[in-house]
Amino acid sequence: MVTAFLIHGAYGNPAENWFPWLMEKLKERGLKLYAPSFPTPKGQTLESWQEAFKTYEGKLDDKTILVGHSIGATFALRLIQDSKKPIKAAFLVSGFVTPANDPKSQFTEINKTFYEKPFDWERIKANCMSFYVINSDNDPYVTPSHAEEISKHLGVKVIIIEGAGHFNKSSGYATFPQLLDMIDDDISSRL
Repeated sequence: MVTAFLIHGAYGNPAENWFPWLMEKLKERGLKLYAPSFPTPKGQTLESWQEAFKTYEGKLDDKTILVGHSIGATFALRLIQDSKKPIKAAFLVSGFVTPANDPKSQFTEINKTFYEKPFDWERIKANCMSFYVINSDNDPYVTPSHAEEISKHLGVKVIIIEGAGHFNKSSGYATFPQLLDMIDDDISSRL
């Protein structure tokens, strides 16, 4: 059975944006689902998120997919890097490994621990069978260049979705059918 982890972003939670819709669709497909809640914005650090994820670490295996949004995608890369077992796939939506655009300076400070240490890209690639780097052409925080940086390290192409903003509810993303299609395709191609 395929297990999916949905990892929210800064100032977020598992009940926002397209997460509830995606959880419902993946449940219909028989996937086992986890959508942990991480401390944010108060107490948000890489270490506090790793601590919150400890109870799930043993559930990562070759039938696991990670879906991360914003800093959740960056955290997914850390999970893959540190995993004892390789996982099936990672869907990285608006992820970044350098500071995002932050005009109001509300995100940089709470996000920096997630990317300030270098990533072990070779280990990350060895620990995951497939990567999907998804970005919008008009994301106000995470530009296509952020996605290009991740894709270059992973050796995959960026999937650009036009006009999707930051893939949040204020950008019109209460559902995300393109992502569901990618997950369906990945699962069916590797059964």
